[in-house]
Amino acid sequence: MTLKDIVLPALVLATAFTGTAAEARGFRTASGAGLASWYGPGFGGHRTASGERFNGGALTAAHRSLPFGSRVLVTSRRTGRSVVVRINDRGPYVGGRVIDLTAAASRALGMNGTEPVTLARL
Repeated sequence: MTLKDIVLPALVLATAFTGTAAEARGFRTASGAGLASWYGPGFGGHRTASGERFNGGALTAAHRSLPFGSRVLVTSRRTGRSVVVRINDRGPYVGGRVIDLTAAASRALGMNGTEPVTLARL
């Protein structure tokens, strides 16, 4: 058993119990829960809020308040799959959504449309 086998499940469990408090504070904290969405087609090459060019094949995401460069463990509550993304954009600006993922990150989670997720800042 590796350290990864121990730490990853512990992080997932920790976020499951802290999500409600984070929701009340608007997800400005290190963890939270809510709906994830993913960027649709047509964003390729456009500039993100951080100034980077959007790349749907990268493991990046948009979050309303976490600093650019923050790494976040996103776990699908439906599939149990997790992916680590780097924040490089702002959003989503649709009510109830807490993170907007690239197509690559959404595939890693096995997403079908929007998904309930937990977030943990690493």
